[in-house]
Amino acid sequence: MLTDQLKKTIQGAYSEFLNNKELKARYGQKLMIAEIAKTLGTIQLNDEGERDSSGHICVVEAGTGTGKTVAYLLAALPIAKALGKKLVVSTATVALQEQIINKDIPEILRHSGLQFKVTLAKGRGRYLCLSKLDRLLGEVDFAADPTRALYEDEMPQVSEQGVKIYQSMMDAMAANQWNGDRDSWSAGVDDEDWQRVTTDHRQCTGRRCANVSACSFMRARDNLGNVDCIVTNHDLVLADLALGGGAILPAPEDTIYIFDEGHHLPDKALNHFAHHSRLLATSKWLEQSQKPFSGLLAQISGAGQVDRFGEQVPAALLDAKQQLDQIIPIFQSLADQIDVQEQAPRYRFQHGVIPDPMQRASLEVKRAFDRLAELLGKLTEEINQAMEESHCPVPKVDLESAYPVIGTWQSRAEANRELWASYTQPDAKGAPPRARWFTLVEQGGNLDFEVCSSPILAARTLEHGLWNACCGAVVTSATLTALGNFGRFQMRAGTPADSLYQVVPSPFDFTNAATLQVPPQAVDAGNAAAHTQALVTTLPEILDINAGSLVLFSSRRQMLEVFDNLPMDWKSQVLVQGDRSKQALIDEHRQRIDQGDGSIIFGLASFAEGVDLPGDYCSHVVIAKIPFAVPDDPVEASLAEWIEDRGGNAFMEITVPDAAIKLVQACGRLLRCESDRGTVTLLDRRIVTRRYGKAILNSLPPFRQDIR
Repeated sequence: MLTDQLKKTIQGAYSEFLNNKELKARYGQKLMIAEIAKTLGTIQLNDEGERDSSGHICVVEAGTGTGKTVAYLLAALPIAKALGKKLVVSTATVALQEQIINKDIPEILRHSGLQFKVTLAKGRGRYLCLSKLDRLLGEVDFAADPTRALYEDEMPQVSEQGVKIYQSMMDAMAANQWNGDRDSWSAGVDDEDWQRVTTDHRQCTGRRCANVSACSFMRARDNLGNVDCIVTNHDLVLADLALGGGAILPAPEDTIYIFDEGHHLPDKALNHFAHHSRLLATSKWLEQSQKPFSGLLAQISGAGQVDRFGEQVPAALLDAKQQLDQIIPIFQSLADQIDVQEQAPRYRFQHGVIPDPMQRASLEVKRAFDRLAELLGKLTEEINQAMEESHCPVPKVDLESAYPVIGTWQSRAEANRELWASYTQPDAKGAPPRARWFTLVEQGGNLDFEVCSSPILAARTLEHGLWNACCGAVVTSATLTALGNFGRFQMRAGTPADSLYQVVPSPFDFTNAATLQVPPQAVDAGNAAAHTQALVTTLPEILDINAGSLVLFSSRRQMLEVFDNLPMDWKSQVLVQGDRSKQALIDEHRQRIDQGDGSIIFGLASFAEGVDLPGDYCSHVVIAKIPFAVPDDPVEASLAEWIEDRGGNAFMEITVPDAAIKLVQACGRLLRCESDRGTVTLLDRRIVTRRYGKAILNSLPPFRQDIR
């Protein structure tokens, strides 16, 4: 319960924070603190310390400038400590994660009077695996020995530059000058080089590893039990829940979650629980695994029951390949209906329904991968147990070397099993179907079939795995409502009906700070050619070439076409997304403005969210057209199909609300602090002429409007 002492603690911390920072209280921030405290303060625990109440979820939309981080930390930290629970703050982006760890939390610790310990949690993939690094460098040394004769496929596939990187990593670890965290490796490392020296839960031997005492990931994970607050990301939270909860992060029942940038959570969940596999590449892997597996088995022969299970694996690999090869012609016949000229040539199964011949063949493929995954799982268990036996005849170093290889194969077999299981039977009646499709992709100069399956809504998964399981949760973002209500978010995220839903006001004076204009030159964006030509003509008329501006496009093709047709003197002022990294482009834009020059950014969707260009860096945001979703996205198309089947209107229930949220996010690039001033221009006449236009306009911040 929210006791008087807790209220006093929260109110006192807020007052002290404001006084020490010489700030005035913001109404929206005060309201957010109150609503979070009220929700989390009603949580009741039973004698076992488990939640024994409902209404434990708080969903708060808070606009830019509210001070969300301060609000949720000041409200939630005292309550989490009083309940004996961990506070897990999860973000969608690294930028916000770093801001919370490096700026917001230090300021709260310095100015609020609250005392708490905090750490950053990342997945295994962000940390060096010392065993893999040691093994890789050992292979390089072995190959460099002129007395050793190696077959070509036994040579380590590492460049000379890669060897230098790995050796410098080993030296830095040995000198205690690096903690094994990829993000703190000052020189940077590309994905291909990093993947060779990191690991996942299937490859990691955990506490049995000979290098466990020096393991960067284990050290970081052990530290989680000694803190009050853990800052992490949505992907790691979802990965932990998929492993049953409590595998990396604290168990959900022992956790109060804060999901900042919470509007990303449903899409993150969809991606996390989707399955995909490439047919020809998988068939090739199954065939080529026979030889290395024989060598691997010989290396660890005699450990536990490794030989008993290992001798069955070659037949299981062959069976999986044969079953997979039999289903490939079915996909080839459907591929004849695909227009290969499309940007992403794909075939989507209408209503998620799989033809009977494919369904029967999928059942056999699933059965084969089920058997293969089972055998590989038993092998990993035997190797695990053997590593603990003091009298095992196989050297521990050989077992440690074999374990990650078998674990990788097991993960791949399990992923294929899950994919094909989703192709074997129809979806439950009345429940949202899965989206099922395949895409033609180029693989080594040949076309392959990437077979995919994804839920169309994450609501049920999040409801059971997260909302019902956790002790409490707060979801916040500047864009959780669509067209003035939380219905879209509830449908996609599955938050309970008895949750508290609240919109708190932004401190910005939108009416006096900015103007939203739809000028007479704006044309209907439904006519692509006419709209592009209008942009070429209109942009030089409405933009100040000497100021900082951001022009947002929904199509790369249109963006490049508009740029190519601009007058030459304008082209020199425009920075186009894709010419260099996003951050490099933003840095150059800022440098130009700092020097007193003008600069215009042409950007796509990634520039419509999370880009911070305050003051003179951006005084004009131009939105080329209403950002309706691409109609051929297979998950969105399947969701629309399901809604239409239920008698709904997919355009008004999905497309328009989604576009409204994206438009709010794009408009949010203009005002980044209370002193900002400027203009938002929408160059799409449909906002005036179509019946949905007024609903979208009403959902935007209350700018002064100039619509002609």
